[in-house]
Amino acid sequence: MTARIGFYGGVGSVTGANFMLETESQQLLVDCGLVQGDKFAQKENAEAFGYDPSAVDTLFVTHAHADHIGRIPKLVKDGFKGTIYSTPPTHDLAEVMFEDAYVVMSGEAEMYGTPLLYEREHIGQALALWKTIEYQKPLTLKDSVEVVATNAGHILGSSFFTFSRNGKKIMFTGDIGNVPQPLLDHPTYPSDLQYMVMESVYGDRVHEEVAERSSLLLQFIERTIKEKGTLIIPAFSLERTQAMLFEINNFVESKQIEPIPTFLDSPLAIRVTEIYRRYTTYLKSEVQEQIEKGDDIFAFPRLSFTPTMEESNSIAHIPGPKIIIAGSGMSHGGRVRAHEKLYLGDPRTTVVLVGFQTVGSVGRLLQDGVKKVTIDKEVVHVRARIEMIRGYSGHADRDQLVDFVSYTDKTLTQVFVTMGEEKASLFLVQRLRDYLGVNAVAPEAGSVSEIDF
Repeated sequence: MTARIGFYGGVGSVTGANFMLETESQQLLVDCGLVQGDKFAQKENAEAFGYDPSAVDTLFVTHAHADHIGRIPKLVKDGFKGTIYSTPPTHDLAEVMFEDAYVVMSGEAEMYGTPLLYEREHIGQALALWKTIEYQKPLTLKDSVEVVATNAGHILGSSFFTFSRNGKKIMFTGDIGNVPQPLLDHPTYPSDLQYMVMESVYGDRVHEEVAERSSLLLQFIERTIKEKGTLIIPAFSLERTQAMLFEINNFVESKQIEPIPTFLDSPLAIRVTEIYRRYTTYLKSEVQEQIEKGDDIFAFPRLSFTPTMEESNSIAHIPGPKIIIAGSGMSHGGRVRAHEKLYLGDPRTTVVLVGFQTVGSVGRLLQDGVKKVTIDKEVVHVRARIEMIRGYSGHADRDQLVDFVSYTDKTLTQVFVTMGEEKASLFLVQRLRDYLGVNAVAPEAGSVSEIDF
């Protein structure tokens, strides 16, 4: 039988995931994310969807990052009335991510005079349509289609969705987790697939520092202590922040460092961390054992959560050495920008980038070695050390992506390489062809492909 896959976002770009699987009598959407760049919500997000939202039956959400969920309330505003499915952690995380996104977008709308993508009421309507499913629990849909969620190993509750019928399978990966992760198990590897829609964020690069990532972080903390400086970690509130807390906790617990003032300066990250505490069964077994033995992995001496602006502003009055973990991870918004304005000019400051920095973001400019940046219309000279630890990436790298496909390469008819900058996607396409003999393509935005499904 014939089905169709539509590529309505996340093509030629890392962000904006939005894919459609159409069978005879249903439209199944996988993810509905924001396009991101130097602004949290780029103007492209206000454009109409490439399909009729009211005709979509079901939306499957792979995980709760903004580039996978950020346009769901707009989808509802534009007429979607179907069912939304994800794992329980993804549902809970999406709720706090939506609220934070609304605040950020309201600020951008006021600053730039752009219209809001949606109103608060549309967030509530989206959550009212939401149902949860657990890993490995099949769900039967129309047209004899069955879908199952499996662990993607990317962030808490992240999923691959595999759709099956007539002995054929197609997997939508969302984001594929880096191996190993501090907190999460490795992804569930695929088998017997005919089609795959996969990410390629690091399709042309290798994480060279996975084995050394903890020692590098420790080295930067030790240098900060010695110089009585400031260590700034612009961290994504979801997963990367919790990994940083876990690592620093372990340094303190093992007495590799003495506790120093450490600030989690992100209201969103604080709320997300509480959700991590609720869903410890989604963490890997070694971490669960550590918790069961009495270690609060997200708490250690001299760690402070600073939810209010008054508390955030007071950090400037605390002498070094100190550590500031603040969002956003790409420095395109959030409280980290205030800290960067204050400390980037100080050579005793170290900024540690621990995640992907999209083109156009302040984080990408710092990564590229610029000597001055403009933050909130203020020109800031960069005298701080800018360091990167690539091994903390939540995404599989080039070799891991090829390895992931190799688990099912003998049965694959076609792989659609998406969710990467064009260079990364095309590199991975060629790699899959050369190394595995797989028919891999990088689809064009808005294109639709027929498949035997």
